[in-house]
Amino acid sequence: METAGVIPAPRASGSPVHGAVSVLPGLYVSEASQWLSTSSGRIALEGYSWMQAVHWVAGSGLYQPRRHRSHGPRSFGLTTVRVAQELAALFPCRPGIEYLVRRTGLSERSVEYHLGMLREAGLLAYIVRGTRVSGKAARASEFARMIPVEFDGALGIRTALRDEAAPAYTRAMTGIAEAGRELMAKLAKKAARKVRKPRSKTLAKGAQKGSAQGDVTVVSDEARCTPMQVGSSTVSSAGTTSFPPESKLASGEAKSPTPKKSRGKAGGRRKLNVVGRRYQLARELTQELDWLRGCSVPRIAWVARNVADAGWTVTDVKGWLHLRGEAARVRRGSGLLAVLLSNAENVLDTPQKRADAVERWRGAQEAARRHNIRQVRARTERYERDWEAPSNRAVRSQVEAAFAQVREAANGGRHQHRAVDDQAAPLELSKQELKDLRAAAAGELMRGETTLITSMAPDMAARIYGERLVRRARQLESGFRSSLMTYGHR
Repeated sequence: METAGVIPAPRASGSPVHGAVSVLPGLYVSEASQWLSTSSGRIALEGYSWMQAVHWVAGSGLYQPRRHRSHGPRSFGLTTVRVAQELAALFPCRPGIEYLVRRTGLSERSVEYHLGMLREAGLLAYIVRGTRVSGKAARASEFARMIPVEFDGALGIRTALRDEAAPAYTRAMTGIAEAGRELMAKLAKKAARKVRKPRSKTLAKGAQKGSAQGDVTVVSDEARCTPMQVGSSTVSSAGTTSFPPESKLASGEAKSPTPKKSRGKAGGRRKLNVVGRRYQLARELTQELDWLRGCSVPRIAWVARNVADAGWTVTDVKGWLHLRGEAARVRRGSGLLAVLLSNAENVLDTPQKRADAVERWRGAQEAARRHNIRQVRARTERYERDWEAPSNRAVRSQVEAAFAQVREAANGGRHQHRAVDDQAAPLELSKQELKDLRAAAAGELMRGETTLITSMAPDMAARIYGERLVRRARQLESGFRSSLMTYGHR
């Protein structure tokens, strides 16, 4: 029997020690709810806020993998957090198993276990599930980084939908309870630090033994490779230690051989420089514009360097491309973008001008959407409305005679003697009328319509329209029932 996890609620300043607790059920998301469309969580806007939720799940103990499977890791620990760190740096989140194996040093099976744990904890949701077909290249799965509803409930986070028509997973954070601010600050510090692979026990014992004997010195907390060495080294000989000259010691200018680590603000994010903004805009352009997909991001960053330096966003670029006009056929996306963005930063040199261009682009998109809706509606009404009689008088009389014959047959075959008159009726038509009838039928056949010919009896249709048109109508009728042929109007 599963027990509920008890998490002490963070208390505000001045609150008593024995505060209230928040009792939450165990975390577990079934396989059917591990998709973005069926998930109950919300999408994390960036990797930093998502890592806060990851550290909360790791520290809460609400998710126990062994409650739901008999194999794999026993707990949501540091290894799972390391895998989550690699996912937080990806945009879009489309990690391959080989990529995670190379980045984390884990085995393929271990990577699959930890990805499954992140999905079961409600932190990941499938957007597209990868495929592995024999003889073809494997396709990686694409995930959405999710924040579980249990996280919002434990910290008192308030969320709301910016657009009522949008899905529930697009809701955004609008506030947080006072009791959850202290815990959120702690999670922010954890999310700002990078969890590294722990040292092996053999390395730790060797470091302790060396420090006890005094003949070795630990270089760093972790075995790393430096640009000045061929390989990694964990110890250094005391005899090869280099000391500063006496002149430096006398002047007091000696510096420690071990550089000090810079301490940044906890939870702060590094501000992008000029080159970083160029690459960010280029990456967004290759994802948003279809005709730039597959282009080199460094090349697009160089092409869009002027607008990126002017503070343009990808939305501003779309508004300018709408004003400038896009080509229907693109052979080289980077070259076309260079032509279209020429002198753009000088034409739209103020934020107001760029905002006006964006509004015009959005208005054109809305007009195109409404036009498509009207076209679909008109096409649907055209094919689903009631049948209309032909405008040609001779054709209309023949159709009415055919309908009368059908009604007489449905009434038990009364007035059978009129069939002789109907068969003789085509002979009374003039040559011009027969020519008009056949021309009208041929025009209908060109548009894929066979009603004029198939609505009559076969012998009557053959006398009026001729064997060639009747045979063509039968061919079209047989083609309508085939899934390999499609008929329509232009």
